[in-house]
Amino acid sequence: MGLYAGTALQHEFPTLDREGLVYLDSAATSQTPRSVIDAMTAYYETTRSSVHRGVYPLAVEATERFEGGREKAASWLRWDPECTIFTRNATEAINAVAYTWGRANIVPGDRIVLTEMEHHSNLVPWQVLAAEKGAVLEWVPIDDEGILDLTVLDGLLQGGDVKVVAVGHVSNVMGTINPVAEIVARAHAKGAVVVIDGTQAVPQIPVDLSDIGADFYAWTAHKAYGPTGIGILHGRRELLEAMPPWLAGGHMVGRVTKERTTWAELPHKFEAGTSAIAEGVGLGAAVDFIRAIGIEDIRAHERELVAYGLERLAEVPGITLHGPRDADHRGAVISFALDHAHPHDVAEILGREGVCIRAGHHCTQVLMARLGVGATSRASFAIHNTREDVDALVEGLASVQKVFG
Repeated sequence: MGLYAGTALQHEFPTLDREGLVYLDSAATSQTPRSVIDAMTAYYETTRSSVHRGVYPLAVEATERFEGGREKAASWLRWDPECTIFTRNATEAINAVAYTWGRANIVPGDRIVLTEMEHHSNLVPWQVLAAEKGAVLEWVPIDDEGILDLTVLDGLLQGGDVKVVAVGHVSNVMGTINPVAEIVARAHAKGAVVVIDGTQAVPQIPVDLSDIGADFYAWTAHKAYGPTGIGILHGRRELLEAMPPWLAGGHMVGRVTKERTTWAELPHKFEAGTSAIAEGVGLGAAVDFIRAIGIEDIRAHERELVAYGLERLAEVPGITLHGPRDADHRGAVISFALDHAHPHDVAEILGREGVCIRAGHHCTQVLMARLGVGATSRASFAIHNTREDVDALVEGLASVQKVFG
């Protein structure tokens, strides 16, 4: 399986050196490989300085490393580096769109289309904007397997007053892989702008932004084997150039006088203040790490684990699995409910045995309401996971059932 797979790769992640640890929470935060940690440490130890402002060799080298992270991310996903904006995380990236493009373009009566599976990061900013501007929120429903009903989307688009379609590329709960290129094409045909939350997609499946054609695409490094504290917004040049800045202050200016200020060119117009320099370097190293393995091989490895996980978990008495039944249609996530056991209790008992899963509403309370539950348990996989990790999860659930009877 490419250069690495499963057990052969575990030594790359220092945290996994802990004895008895089975990490099944990469959808929340992935583990960080040594190469990323080393790259960030090297910045601090050998090229520590600010970026963009200095002309001395140390500052030039730091800038090259930092901007190298941007260029690597843009090249990997096939987008223009100048239209690849650094933010703190994907949440900030989507808020930047809602508060800048949204405030400038949404007027009373406009409709904003969301889906029932959206993470709060791609839902709450649009609610806030709609309340401020007098816009109307509309919803694309899911079926019982967690698949979007695109006939409803088509119906909503027919009115010609939909300004925004906001959709997640891959559901962080059900793992559903949405046909985003198709959604973009349908929305663009009716004049709507599309904002995609790619947080779960980028580390799991091949993503080609030039093929998808979205107006805005957001993701975050810390779910893609990179550091926390840095997110990415890819935007269409003409939209970014027309948008006002998100934050004002140092670095994002062209010229400042007593009377007025002009803005810096892209991408710096949207990157006020001192950047997260080490994190940008770490992002570049994370992209190198993923490309060395091959995203196609990562996808194949995780798809096989999900298929095995769906098969094994279906054997557990009293379990309900959420999301598509076919591993080809879902990312590296399995959410489930166990009869007579609250998801938080499930996660706590599993944690005693070293099995790390997530429990809660996963920042998708609208989806939880659609599923008829308050919370779910969620296991999510990465390139370092193995079938033995799935077996440990299933064995741990047997312990849960012994506790609850």
